Amino acid sequence: MTVKTLMRANAAIAIFAGLLLRIFFVLRFPATGSGDSPFYIQLAWNWLRRGTYGAVINGRLVPLDTRVPGYPAFLAAVFAVAGRSQRAVMLAQVVLDLGTCFLVALLAARLAPRNRRPRAAMAGLWLAALCPFTANYTAVVLTETLVTFLTALGLLVVLEAYAETPAPDRTRVVMSPWFLAGIIGGLGALVRPETPLLLVAAAVVLLVRWSSPADWPKLLRAGVLLTSGLVLPLVPWAARNWRLLGEVEFLAPRYANLPGEWVPLGFHAWTRTWLWRCGDVYLTLWKLEDEPIPPDSLPARAFDSPAERERVAALLGAYNDTLNLAPEIDRGFGEIARERTARDPFRTYFGIPLLRSLAMWFTPRVELLPFSGQLFPLRSEWEYDREDLVVTLLLFLTNCAYVALALGGAWIARGRCGWAFLVVFLLLRTLFFASFIETPEPRYVLECFPAVIALAAQVFSFPRAARDEWSTGRFAGNVP
Repeated sequence: MTVKTLMRANAAIAIFAGLLLRIFFVLRFPATGSGDSPFYIQLAWNWLRRGTYGAVINGRLVPLDTRVPGYPAFLAAVFAVAGRSQRAVMLAQVVLDLGTCFLVALLAARLAPRNRRPRAAMAGLWLAALCPFTANYTAVVLTETLVTFLTALGLLVVLEAYAETPAPDRTRVVMSPWFLAGIIGGLGALVRPETPLLLVAAAVVLLVRWSSPADWPKLLRAGVLLTSGLVLPLVPWAARNWRLLGEVEFLAPRYANLPGEWVPLGFHAWTRTWLWRCGDVYLTLWKLEDEPIPPDSLPARAFDSPAERERVAALLGAYNDTLNLAPEIDRGFGEIARERTARDPFRTYFGIPLLRSLAMWFTPRVELLPFSGQLFPLRSEWEYDREDLVVTLLLFLTNCAYVALALGGAWIARGRCGWAFLVVFLLLRTLFFASFIETPEPRYVLECFPAVIALAAQVFSFPRAARDEWSTGRFAGNVP
């Protein structure tokens, strides 16, 4: 049997194993009606059946720009073939996520030296196929599977663009990888608005790589192509918003608010001074306008003093009476937020974002599963529900293993073409969600996993001799 035949068989087994894992999640743990799923389904169905991208508000179908249209378009395409079936959407996402596995394999191969690319690709394929976190999200009607596919594709195209050495007389534009990367970023922005962060990461690396005046023409050309490609898919959406809603909106409102809906900016500012766990979001932000928020349910870190606790309790008491966060109540929270930030700016601008980053990255990722995610106190959790603890612990250790392998792979691959881009992308996306988004949900870094797995695969492409030197402490430097 030839080497190519063995590799094909290995790849087929990996994909089959990945298929079984994803089918298991779809059949055993389908997350129907989760989070924003009903709203996405409503948008898609109204668009498909009634020709209006919007939702029913006060008994009337109203055009909206609250969510970008990429994922509802995907749902509408599935519904057009299979009817309004969430299970059909999940199966379509299984196929899409297996495609992501192949893209991750190509990404890992592109990052590796030429003579180790087959080994890196196979490691990347297996790690992606068996990743329980990306597999789990195929079983829910949310954007993660689609945007992870587009992110992996965008990362791969940018790596191809970095490796390209254009000739001085080159005139290709439409087929330029920089233009293609911009197009993919724009399509991704129509699924999740923060997807162009991968283009920002590419631009940051280019600014450093081509900082010499002699390289400025190349830098300008790449920048124009990236920007043109990014804007092109967004123009029809912006034109639609201008025509129907009278506003130029290329993405979606910052707080996903409905037209004319008031946003409690003071309350958001207050939570950013103490909220870093996803569990705290359930206690506050996701209760607004729907449920009371008992002051006693808030953690101690939400207050700096007994006097501040009383002020917060008074504001929440006024809210709880009507379940309406009136502007004067919101202004009260905004004032407390400003005082807390002035008292301890390090906490607001560094401490809380750091804790949010750790919370998003080091988690069991059981938000779609019927498990608590609680690990501590271990003795109590063991006595209360052993199955829950074992599953949570295994998923937590699996997540840590992927992160640890990525850190090792980043060290091994340092200095290679594309390495800096992947690292900057991971840091930039983490910083964005830790600092500027109110809800630190673990799923927000799921789109980083194509880069994480591509880096992790470099550990398995490490030559045996070099691994032996590493383990015995004789490793002298990066492998050429």
